[in-house]
Amino acid sequence: MAVVVNAEGMILGRMASLLAHRLMAGEEIAVVNAEKAVISGTKARVFAIYEKKRSRGSREGGPFFPRRPDHLVKRTIRGMLPYKREPGREAFHRVKVYVGVPPEFAGKEMESFPEAHVSRLSSPRYVTVGAVSTFMGAKYGK
Repeated sequence: MAVVVNAEGMILGRMASLLAHRLMAGEEIAVVNAEKAVISGTKARVFAIYEKKRSRGSREGGPFFPRRPDHLVKRTIRGMLPYKREPGREAFHRVKVYVGVPPEFAGKEMESFPEAHVSRLSSPRYVTVGAVSTFMGAKYGK
C-alpha cells in the first residue's frame, strides 16, 4: 500500500528531498496535487530558470526537460536520488506522481510535511508548478 502525499502548498525542493530519503528507505509513495506545489522565488526569475532548462540541448538529442507538472515533480525527485545506480533506480520506480487527486486516493488519509510547507518561507514570493508548466506550454487536465 502506497503512502499518499499531498503536494499542495509544499516547497518543491524540500518536499523532493524528504521523499527521496523515504524512497531510499523502501517506502512506496504516491504524490497527488503536483500542480499545486510551489517553487520559491519571483515569477520572472523562476520562469527564466525553467525556460533555460527547457531550451538546453537539441530536439533530436536532448537533454529533454519535462513540461507537465507531474513529470516536472517526478524529475525533481529523480534529481535527489542516485538514479544511475541500482538502489536509486529501484527507489525511483516506487514513486508515482499525479495531477489532482485520482479516484483511488480520494478518500484516503494524505500526508503533508510541515517543514516543507510554504508558510516556512521568509518571503511571500513563489510560483506554483502548474503556472511554470503552463508558461512552458504544457497541456494537462486541470
